Amino acid sequence: MDVTFSGFGMTYFTQNAYPNERSGWRSPAVLLMIMAGAMQLSFAAWWNLMNNFAVQELDFTGREIGIQQSIREIPGFLSFLAVYLLLVMREQTLAYVSLLLLGLGVAVTGYFPTAMGFYITTLVMSIGFHYYETMAQSLSLQWLPKATAAASMGKIISVGAFAQLIAYGVIFIAWEMFDLSFTVVFAIAGGLTLVVLVFLVLAYPHFKEGVPQHKKLILRKRYWLYYALTFMAGARRQIFTVFAGFLMVERFGYDVHEVAGLFLLNGAFNMVLAPKIGKLIVRFGERKALILEYIGLFGVFVCYAFVTNATLAASLYVIDHAFFAIAIAIKTYFQKIADPADIAPTAGVAFTINHIAAVFIPVLFGFIWLISPAAVFLAGAAMALVSLFLATLIPSNPDDGREVDFWFRKQVAQPAE
Repeated sequence: MDVTFSGFGMTYFTQNAYPNERSGWRSPAVLLMIMAGAMQLSFAAWWNLMNNFAVQELDFTGREIGIQQSIREIPGFLSFLAVYLLLVMREQTLAYVSLLLLGLGVAVTGYFPTAMGFYITTLVMSIGFHYYETMAQSLSLQWLPKATAAASMGKIISVGAFAQLIAYGVIFIAWEMFDLSFTVVFAIAGGLTLVVLVFLVLAYPHFKEGVPQHKKLILRKRYWLYYALTFMAGARRQIFTVFAGFLMVERFGYDVHEVAGLFLLNGAFNMVLAPKIGKLIVRFGERKALILEYIGLFGVFVCYAFVTNATLAASLYVIDHAFFAIAIAIKTYFQKIADPADIAPTAGVAFTINHIAAVFIPVLFGFIWLISPAAVFLAGAAMALVSLFLATLIPSNPDDGREVDFWFRKQVAQPAE
């Protein structure tokens, strides 16, 4: 249907349009890109400041940072509840509401400089972040064609990385130059997300999702490998997101602008590499891409365990982050094997599975950190090996009915000559 606008009086929530009826900057793909950028404006700044804010303003140790990160992951664990919210609102609307919570949570963080205040604002921000990510994944898998989804997702990551560059670049340049405070930067970052959100609501119609989605939880036996890969990705991710960054601040004394510079490099690499990685996944398949990722992550985590040089640690951090875009392959693997009506509910279930380990790993490993930081990273290396084995089970050409390739059974079944 044709969608018209009448300035600020447009009736956004009653408009519908099929994705193929829109092209150019008002297409669903561009909407996904702008939403990714809006999310990163807040989240990247929050992530840049979080460890320094915790250590310098609140005197956090590994124990408190573990508690705070576990609180941050609770909404991710409860992402399956998103399917029930879809009974009262559409996925695109829920994505917008999530961006609103993310922006607000980040904007007010600096105004509550206590442990309890940080825990509460982290929870609000995290609800927005995780429910946005759930909806963005679902909408991407519904709106983007299977044949080119990985390449398109790479472009979306690239736009998010560009927003990261803006956030990190401003902090890197302006933190010391203008003697900025945590409160000011948190407020500006959250406010920018809210400004972009207003633009999205006013400028974009409500696109129709693909196949009507089930409004109940979906757990299917044939998706077990996807669930396992998702669980291990969540467990392994905690080692990087919680403790690799904390290592840079606690052990090597990185200041806010130095952390921003490190993140700036990460964003630059993501912006350049993510689209190329997406194209490579399309060309070589999910199995080969994930095998490459997990071999690389095993080596990175082993090096983390014994690193004593700040420059080498920073290099490992950048290399570690560069592997993140390959995780697109887990999503496109699921897209190829899934019943189209399962995508939205399974996205919520997948985020919950992804965060099962995330709820307890930061706290548990926070205590292990006090005894041996090396043990934390060696555990991450072991997780990478488990993920590597699971990746070898992905068929070369996954499809409905061809979800798993038990290659080792085929070898055993061969008759002796």
